[in-house]
Amino acid sequence: MGGRKAGIRAGAAISCVLLLGGCGDAGNNGSARHEPVTVAKAPAQLPVPRGKGSKSADDFNGDGLRDLVLNDLVKSPDDAHGDDAGIGIVYGTGAGAGTTHGLAPGARQLLNPARQAARTKGRSPAVFDAEASCDLDRDGFTDLVVSTDPPYDGQGRPPVPLQILFGSPAGLTGRAVRLVIPAAARAGNDWPDQPVCGDFDGDGAEDLVVHASDGRLSYLRGPFTRKGAPRAAGKPLPSPGTVPTGPALDVNRDGYDDLLVRTAEGPATSALVLGGPAGPTRTGTALPSGIDVALGPFGRGRALDAAVGSMDGTSLRYDLPTAVRDSISTPGSVLDAGDFDGDGVSELVSSGAELRILRGRTTGLSATGMVTVPPPARGTTRVLTVADFTGDGRADLVVRTYDGETKDTVAVYAGSKEALVTAKPTVTFSTSEFLGMNS
Repeated sequence: MGGRKAGIRAGAAISCVLLLGGCGDAGNNGSARHEPVTVAKAPAQLPVPRGKGSKSADDFNGDGLRDLVLNDLVKSPDDAHGDDAGIGIVYGTGAGAGTTHGLAPGARQLLNPARQAARTKGRSPAVFDAEASCDLDRDGFTDLVVSTDPPYDGQGRPPVPLQILFGSPAGLTGRAVRLVIPAAARAGNDWPDQPVCGDFDGDGAEDLVVHASDGRLSYLRGPFTRKGAPRAAGKPLPSPGTVPTGPALDVNRDGYDDLLVRTAEGPATSALVLGGPAGPTRTGTALPSGIDVALGPFGRGRALDAAVGSMDGTSLRYDLPTAVRDSISTPGSVLDAGDFDGDGVSELVSSGAELRILRGRTTGLSATGMVTVPPPARGTTRVLTVADFTGDGRADLVVRTYDGETKDTVAVYAGSKEALVTAKPTVTFSTSEFLGMNS
């Protein structure tokens, strides 16, 4: 999820912006307009490049290049209200595979619940949504945590709806396994959901935090087995809210990942939960109410900064973990962040009626030189993720424009040293390209 949300974005979440990047140096002038790619015009399907394992984020096939995860694929007009179409994966490829380094819409894969989900009593789930991604079994291939809808009669403790798809040299090709949450690690009768990956105990293995009931978190220590079981899991941990939010990152630079926990879905207050040898056990900085939160080094210095988006605009609170200083207010309630120009300072993406990028400078964020990104097509545009898909050390901006339930456009604006992002998308496609795939 890089940047924030790395294509796996559900509700409000935080942005990790320490290791992001992109490519390109074109200016940011003009207003690009692109129609969605139709199935007939879709690029020919390419084989998924085979990898040998890597430490790159969201690298399901282990070839060293980041991949893109897509939920809520558009459907055909005849099936607009049918079951979940599945999860789309667009793989990164290098030169020689029909594209320059970066995402290649031809190297795509449809994760269909009928083929990839674990069945319950012989039945496939109707819901199949990507939630989190990390290398849970430490084999060099990113794994994908998905949510499903197992049968539940409303009596007692509900079943675990989360499943794991393990990465491999060919990508996410196998059938998922159910995530094992030991009974002792659960609390109450809420659905165990909202998974967040992170190394919360600093041992080098990815852990999972999952929502429990009554203001508690289930903490599952990695690495995980190929049967979905954690190495260990203790009693549920106290939590300042009910919605753990990823991606996790080491806010206070102590070697342990931390996460943000919101008190509710939608507009709500939130607080950092700090990791340590026993996991995420300490409540840290509280943040004011907002729809979204982005964290990152928006100015020079050791500490991270926090941006909180609300309907009234974007409020900046600097110098985590204390968050003691308010700064500029800008339009936009949905936020993301990344280092688009590669100077080591992150920019803030602010999305509302318009999509804007505020430039990060030594002294912090500045509206001077703010870039407005033209939408790639007609419709409602939202940020999917901010992440380095080309490996050049600069963040790329991935957006999605919706035009009803049957048309959309996904566009990648490459990071630029001079202009922050390119004026026109370097990659444009529609999730309709996943329709009818048999992968």
